[in-house]
Amino acid sequence: MSARSAAMEVTRTRVIEAAAALWMRQWFDDVTLQHIADEAGVSVQTIVNHFGGKEGLADAVAEWVASQTAVARQAPTGDVAAIVTVLFADYERHGAANVLWTAQMDRVPVAGRAAAHARAQHRAWLEQVFADRLPAPGPDREHALNLHHAATDIYLWKLWRHDLGLSRADAERAMCDLLTSIDPRKRNNA
Repeated sequence: MSARSAAMEVTRTRVIEAAAALWMRQWFDDVTLQHIADEAGVSVQTIVNHFGGKEGLADAVAEWVASQTAVARQAPTGDVAAIVTVLFADYERHGAANVLWTAQMDRVPVAGRAAAHARAQHRAWLEQVFADRLPAPGPDREHALNLHHAATDIYLWKLWRHDLGLSRADAERAMCDLLTSIDPRKRNNA
């Protein structure tokens, strides 16, 4: 990689990180390219040159966040407590931002795209970490995945941690209990 290419990549990353930091705290519409440029220490034209504008930058931020999430959510298959701990670490770090973006998905197209991608990524993660308990492909598997998705959804984390004020330990315990109670293998053995 040439020095120029390396410098361009550093600038691109700095802009993505600045935009992500701002959009994790503020509504999409309230953050301008000038705000992002100021935060990143670049010009608005630099952002336009790299991303084509605000929508292109938002798509790049969504991809960057998704790649970070994939790395952060490494968990051993079937270990419910470890899975919940990994999930809560991610939610505690980015949960409020996820809720903020999800709240905008009906009126901000890029937020809708990001939310759809995050749901698909979460579902794939569920298939991986709960592979030991999921039925073979078919309606029973879809039902089990839907239950696991609901039991691990960001809004359940928000309900427990923010709305009800549960401690992290109590909220993690509740999610573990919920996941244990919906284990499809239990119903098949009953």
